[in-house]
Amino acid sequence: MSHTTGATDATEATIEVRDLRKRFGRTLAVDGLSFTVEPGTVTGFVGPNGAGKSTTMRTVLGLDAPDSGQALIGGRPYHALRTPLLEVGALLDAAALHPSRRGRDHLRWLAHSHGLPMRRVDEVLEQVGMEQASRRRAGGYSLGMRQRLGIAAALLGDPPVLLLDEPVNGLDPEGIQWIRTLLRHLASEGRAILVSSHLMSELEDTADHLVVIGRGRLIADTAVADLLTAASGDRVRLRTSSRTEAMELLAREGGTVAVIDRDTLTVTGLPAERIVELLGASRVPFAEVGAHRATLEEAYMELTRDAVEFTSTPAADADEVTR
Repeated sequence: MSHTTGATDATEATIEVRDLRKRFGRTLAVDGLSFTVEPGTVTGFVGPNGAGKSTTMRTVLGLDAPDSGQALIGGRPYHALRTPLLEVGALLDAAALHPSRRGRDHLRWLAHSHGLPMRRVDEVLEQVGMEQASRRRAGGYSLGMRQRLGIAAALLGDPPVLLLDEPVNGLDPEGIQWIRTLLRHLASEGRAILVSSHLMSELEDTADHLVVIGRGRLIADTAVADLLTAASGDRVRLRTSSRTEAMELLAREGGTVAVIDRDTLTVTGLPAERIVELLGASRVPFAEVGAHRATLEEAYMELTRDAVEFTSTPAADADEVTR
């Protein structure tokens, strides 16, 4: 890492959640959750609305106290960190800026409060492309500009650990490409990065690892590549202008056929060679036959759909969890 604030041991670049539980009144927000974000990885943190993602991140950052279990940064709870900004950077709410304060002054205040040199302000503003805009008052910023300034604040102490909640929200396509490249670069420096997002297409291109939760419980903790391989299975992707004819033929021959779009199908239960043979013999036109590669969106939908059934609990508990 390019630590202006001193070298950091790789063991400090971790986020550990251990058997975490947190209840708000009758709502069980986090229920025995455990996972680890390793150094050098971008870990996507996903789940349906109300799954407990925000509560988990707030607990890691010491904003909510757990009822039981632990949330640790570099092996220590947030309140035990001697210099928090130098050990963990976070973006939870990009709107949390005083509207009359200039962006640069916001960062200068943060730097001063943590004993950081003022040159760090210029360095992070350049890193996020906000050198000019930082001289304007935050009340005039777009959501994308507030996101960039929030990321600059998270990077100010050059921390080994980053937690970012929906960092691409409000960014234009160029901004999304920028943050994708930035996160990959930061991870390559050995940092542990936890990114909460509902945009699976962005995580597919950015994340190495995925933690999926539902109803406060762990559903999956897996490498993105492994998840996509498992979700793809042995399905064959078929493009044809005669969709109905192809579906009827392949179903008669024992295939399980699903519609992807107007001219694309996936087929399970028949190898690609057999599909080509059947279509050719029946003179059903086709443009493409090949192994199907599932998207992260598909894999996520399958995981969370199964998890709702799997995590069903006795009625009393279920009422509490979903209320």
